[in-house]
Amino acid sequence: MLDSTIELPRPSPAVMQKATLSLEHALGDSRVMGPGEAIAAYARDDSETSVPPPDLVVLAESWSDVVQTLAIAEKLRVPVTPRAGGTGRTGGAVPLAGGIVLCTRGMDQIVDIDRREGTAVVGPGVILGDFHAAVEAEGLFYPPDPNSWESCCLGGNVAENAAGPRAFKYGPTRDYVLGMKAALMGGQELFLGKRTVKGVTGYDLTSLVVGSEGTLALIGDIHLRLIAAPPAVMTLVALFDNVGKAALAASEITARGVRPRCIELLDAGTLEALRAAGNAVNPRAEALLLMDVDGDDTACERDAERVADAADSIGTIEVLVAQSAAHRDRLWAARRQMSGAVRKMARHKLSEDIVVPRQKIAELLTRVQRSCENFGTRSVSYGHAGDGNLHVNFLWDTDNERPAVSQSIEQLFVDVLELGGTLSGEHGIGVLKAPYLGLEQSDALIGLQKQLKSMFDPHSLLNPGKIFQPNRHGNC
Repeated sequence: MLDSTIELPRPSPAVMQKATLSLEHALGDSRVMGPGEAIAAYARDDSETSVPPPDLVVLAESWSDVVQTLAIAEKLRVPVTPRAGGTGRTGGAVPLAGGIVLCTRGMDQIVDIDRREGTAVVGPGVILGDFHAAVEAEGLFYPPDPNSWESCCLGGNVAENAAGPRAFKYGPTRDYVLGMKAALMGGQELFLGKRTVKGVTGYDLTSLVVGSEGTLALIGDIHLRLIAAPPAVMTLVALFDNVGKAALAASEITARGVRPRCIELLDAGTLEALRAAGNAVNPRAEALLLMDVDGDDTACERDAERVADAADSIGTIEVLVAQSAAHRDRLWAARRQMSGAVRKMARHKLSEDIVVPRQKIAELLTRVQRSCENFGTRSVSYGHAGDGNLHVNFLWDTDNERPAVSQSIEQLFVDVLELGGTLSGEHGIGVLKAPYLGLEQSDALIGLQKQLKSMFDPHSLLNPGKIFQPNRHGNC
């Protein structure tokens, strides 16, 4: 497991003094934050990773602020860590090499929502939940829905290729990004992709930048595809006496050709956290599936019946249907608050986001339980069973438990790959998973990606140390 105290070399005080003066001259004092308590928050994100604060924080409010910052940073060889909402789970916004954190949270304009074309243009600092509300007011739908939607920003969503429960039916962020403004280190400006809903001109550099975790370019205005809002949604809960049955039921539902909007699985430990948070759950239940179906009323009724039949065929305690919008909202509010509820179960928590084929979920959960018994660790699991994307959360209280947690995490990754899975479905690699990338990808493939990185960022100044094992950058 990566020691989160590991840092890359930082720029010298003399270099940072030059950078401070240059940035204040170019942007104004109000957009440049120097050393002090105010920048401490920019040393961490929503992961367990924390390093010393950056040397400077630039609070960008315009595209010009971004471009000028990258030009000055390149000239002085100062590393830049992009940041939007700071809700990432793998340390992607943590400044390993100090230098500048370039925060685009202030670029929060919804520039356009075009109902006729089914497109939108948004700044990288727009809060996803605000965008959902604006789009739905126009009778349209933007499906990506990570559980941090109330605070995460669209720029970060694009950088991480964020997903969420609805990705099972509708796909992740990448499927909705048509094009974007982008700036490279040095300040070179590009427009990647297209503004239309269809187009295949040149290499698909848009898809390359989506999910690149801020290592290739800074993202400006984003052009997004929207779809028609489904007229109705129905929510079901299926309760089971063990998690293996719940996993099999998720696979059975899809095997019957039903495509719910989402299928969320919660294990026994997760239900314990839910109950502790004041949510009433049948005491016999050791696992549940929370599912949405959508479409017109007829389609919802038909699919709900097929989902219930598939779950019953595996053996449920009961299948419940939300009787009102308020009931549905309460169920999903409990799911969205799951990470916080689990966090209260121990002093420390690490959520490992992995994916296995749906039919392998039960086997993976069995292996996780066996691993925890072998290493003496604790974990709870929940996530998006529809596409095999689970969040296995490891819990511990004292520092002397951490080595065993690290062993459990590495064993999890080994098991995931043996079952034909992948190390991340939506949280990215960041810094926490960088040591394990070689378990899944060959040296040749990693080398090719590093070559691509060097074409965009020759001096390795943009979000250094992320995705790949940290490399030292020069002239600091």
